[in-house]
Amino acid sequence: MTNKLSDFGHTFQIKSVSCLMSDSSFIAQIYDILDEKHYDSDSLKWIVKECKSYYDEYKAPITLDVFKVKVQDVHNDILKTTIVETLKEVYRYLEAPDLEFIKDQAIDFFKNQTLKNAIIESVDILEHNGDFDAIKKLVDDAMRAGAERNLGHDYQEDIEIRYSEMARDTVETPWDVLNDLMQGGLAGGELGVIVAPAGIGKTWILCALGAGSMKRGSNVVHYTLELNEAYVGLRYDSCFTGIANQNLKYHIDDVKTKIEDVKGELIVKYFPTKTASVNTISAHLQKLRMMGKDFDMVVVDYADILKDTGNAREVRHALGNIYEDLRGLAGEFEVPIWTASQANRSALDEDVIEAQKVAESYQKIMTADFVVSLSRKVEDKIGNTGRFHVIKNRFGPDGITFPAKMNTNTGAIEIFESTSVGGKETQGKIDNRDNLMKKMLSNRYDDLMSDD
Repeated sequence: MTNKLSDFGHTFQIKSVSCLMSDSSFIAQIYDILDEKHYDSDSLKWIVKECKSYYDEYKAPITLDVFKVKVQDVHNDILKTTIVETLKEVYRYLEAPDLEFIKDQAIDFFKNQTLKNAIIESVDILEHNGDFDAIKKLVDDAMRAGAERNLGHDYQEDIEIRYSEMARDTVETPWDVLNDLMQGGLAGGELGVIVAPAGIGKTWILCALGAGSMKRGSNVVHYTLELNEAYVGLRYDSCFTGIANQNLKYHIDDVKTKIEDVKGELIVKYFPTKTASVNTISAHLQKLRMMGKDFDMVVVDYADILKDTGNAREVRHALGNIYEDLRGLAGEFEVPIWTASQANRSALDEDVIEAQKVAESYQKIMTADFVVSLSRKVEDKIGNTGRFHVIKNRFGPDGITFPAKMNTNTGAIEIFESTSVGGKETQGKIDNRDNLMKKMLSNRYDDLMSDD
């Protein structure tokens, strides 16, 4: 057992600070035993002290943005320069693969130091007055120091928490009918899934979810594994402006004016298909928080084409692993995650897409908290209609189908209660789609004949 943190080396100390700045559970656990005097440079001592001070006041890890302000109060120019260079090192190790090991070793070191100090103090007490009760308390406190703080929900003591508004802090969707079913939307740690066949509009729905949250002031991170970042950005432009995607380039000034009024922020990150895993996304989210970029919701377009890190031999097992890891990620960062899943080809002919039409793995349904499908036949695409069907809902009833209007040129999506005026109107349009199709074809034929 080493008595000096410097024996672990400079890089170990840098990485331990990376953990303090990126992992709220780690700093909560080590906070009461963390002593900056054990670090071997003045810059590290100053940084660790600020980490503790910030956590003491805000109960959250400090960010680089905060350090940019704090470092201005350092009047020693040499120390200020050294602090800035040290923080650059800390940032470089944010995604180091051995951070879990670093955390374990750091906690063990500071626990041992706390226990050693308690033993030394106990000897002094024994020599002066022999107060064994004081010695026992001192040693017991040292043994408990650095223990995991969150023991769980105390049923009797935490009744107020269960009924407080913060018991489930939700992020709303743009559609009231779905918010009502989910008791306000998805909350941190929860996973929502949109199920639809290829070419139906999964990306548009995910963009609409992100845009709707941003309008309410939420910050969104959107991961795309098919479309590039700029193209996804264009879809958000359509969602905010109502301008058809292909016409946006003619209305750039209108787009700029509209997005200036959007309260929330958006980060779009592209990873090539099957190159990114849930761990890749986790590392990127940690980097964002390290840079002071907070976020309230994550969108993954889409989970089926993430890479499985579990080395599953069958596709269905790999997909099951991915969805479990994705829901775990939502819990790790305490944000809701929305993603999409492919439906079977046979679902293209279905008026309502049920759970058995989900491609490859039923584990997707079992893992997710809220699953809704979208059915759109050729006639629906022509008439800008569709049907949203709630497959699973942990927060209330499911098995409900809602008529919807959906324009994949502008990203405009409206979901109606079937008994509402808009719902009856849209449902009537869906019911008469065969006649609509015949009419459209007839009009097209007349146009062609008149052109001759």
